[in-house]
Amino acid sequence: MQELIFIVEEDVEGGYTARALGEAIFTQGDTVEELKEMIKDAIECHFDSHEAKPKIIRLHFVKDEVFAI
Repeated sequence: MQELIFIVEEDVEGGYTARALGEAIFTQGDTVEELKEMIKDAIECHFDSHEAKPKIIRLHFVKDEVFAI
């Protein structure tokens, strides 16, 4: 695997959540930097071998915004 994409969203209770596309990986962190460390840790736990781990992690930030008209 060359690349793994995470969908990152702001949590309603604060902080951020990240969900991997195509893999059963979900994690959260209070800051973006903490989230990145948690993603690295989750990847280490999820993949059995070094060869199976992705070489690139892409974070896709999604922000929902609601406004009245």
